[in-house]
Amino acid sequence: MSSVALLITLLAIVTALAALAERVRIASPIVLVLAGIAIGLIPGLPSIVLRPDIVILVFLPPLIYSAAWNTSWADFKANFRPIMLLALGLVLFSTVGVAWVVHTFVPGFSWPLAFVMGATVSTTDPIAGTSIIKQMGLPRRVVIILEAESLVNDATGLIVYRYAVAAVTTGQFVLIEAGEQFFVVVLGGILIGLALAWVVKSIHQLTDDTPVVETTLTFLTPFAGYLIAEEWHVSGVLAVLSAGLFLTLRSSEFLSRQAHLQTINVWNVVTFLLNSIVFVLMGLQLRRILLTTSGYSPSKLLIYGALVSLAVILSRFIWVFVAGYLPRLVANRTAKPSLLFSGKLNTVIGWTGMRGVLSLATALALPLTLRNGSPFPQRDLIIFFTYCVIFSTLVLQGLALPYLIRWLNITPDQRAKQEEINLRIQLASMAIEHLEANYSLSEEVSDEALALLKHKYETRIDRLRLHQNGRRTNVNASEVRETMRIQLEIIRVERELATRLRREGQKDDEVLRTILYELDLEESRLLLETMR
Repeated sequence: MSSVALLITLLAIVTALAALAERVRIASPIVLVLAGIAIGLIPGLPSIVLRPDIVILVFLPPLIYSAAWNTSWADFKANFRPIMLLALGLVLFSTVGVAWVVHTFVPGFSWPLAFVMGATVSTTDPIAGTSIIKQMGLPRRVVIILEAESLVNDATGLIVYRYAVAAVTTGQFVLIEAGEQFFVVVLGGILIGLALAWVVKSIHQLTDDTPVVETTLTFLTPFAGYLIAEEWHVSGVLAVLSAGLFLTLRSSEFLSRQAHLQTINVWNVVTFLLNSIVFVLMGLQLRRILLTTSGYSPSKLLIYGALVSLAVILSRFIWVFVAGYLPRLVANRTAKPSLLFSGKLNTVIGWTGMRGVLSLATALALPLTLRNGSPFPQRDLIIFFTYCVIFSTLVLQGLALPYLIRWLNITPDQRAKQEEINLRIQLASMAIEHLEANYSLSEEVSDEALALLKHKYETRIDRLRLHQNGRRTNVNASEVRETMRIQLEIIRVERELATRLRREGQKDDEVLRTILYELDLEESRLLLETMR
């Protein structure tokens, strides 16, 4: 079997496992880690090694851009201080802490190599932890901070990683020069990203509502931003990040409605595939890595891996509980703490420091050789330790997180849900008022059509009021639910008829495909309403 066929086969298996994970409500990154380990244990599989520059270009820009696209700029600004404490301060603190542990306890790690190790595992995964927290109904502000942290700390960690790798490959590192270059790299990356975003926004506005072209542009943007920034020797990661944040803020101004829906769905698929490919590639390299680290006994490898993982976990807890209250310590006792949470919620934030695909992609992107042609020292060991950290934080901590939340007896926060319900009721009520003010006396719209439109929004308001303030109202709940059930049943009947006609070839196939697409959209809308 060729390498390409093997990769596709393994991806199919991983996809099936991820589908199973959705049924049992396990975050897909956890399944991907376990699948990667299982692949590494299969005897006889070849080892596929990609060029490090290809790994960086293929995986990092789209993953960072996707995370930026799903970030709210308003929420980011409102929680800027705690986000930066975690995304900047914690990354540097974790990098130093892990570097000290590796340099002290693991033979063969110089300080530059130790900092490479620390920077590689300093960034968190945005999917696993927050997906579990959302299911448990924790305060929205906690989720916002954790999601934004995982976005910004990618940029911080990768910049530190870049300097650490350069120190290893060149054998030189001058702190003052690095500090001066740091500001140029950061500022240059941000400016290039914003300039590119403005250009992309202008191009989008010229596409004249062509969803395929608009979706394609969203794919080209992160790669263009990264390549342009790297060509100018500034941060490609920050270019991608700043472009993504700018465009997501303005997306409603230039993306057509169909393109917006299509882009979300396509990017979800691409992100899943990129995550899957990284862990499959890691699994295919795992056996070779274990062989190349044969100078260490299995027990020592596990002990060292556990030490690095423990350093990552403890660094986060220390920072969350100490640095979160630094303003009060260094200013005065009346200053507000930076992380305005109880001890229970801070425990959850400390626990939710899970490493994932970006740490693994960063480890796989390490150069194969130094400038003099000699192998990059301890490369395979760094990749192995990274996988140990991912397993410890993503699998062990991820699976234990729901039990920790229950043990801490943290009750679900209903305020965000109630705010959403109130807003939806307000919008639906405003729609009814608009209809009555503009069309009640109009001869252009019949009374029957007006009544039908008003009934749609009145039904929506009735359904929302079922859950308002967590108590029943005078709305007939059974009637609303029965109406929704019948609507879904009618869609199912329509779909069965359209599918049969298409199979029999009795009607125009293009027309039937359009009808089926519309039925899918209508069913998706109804299902979303029933889940709220």
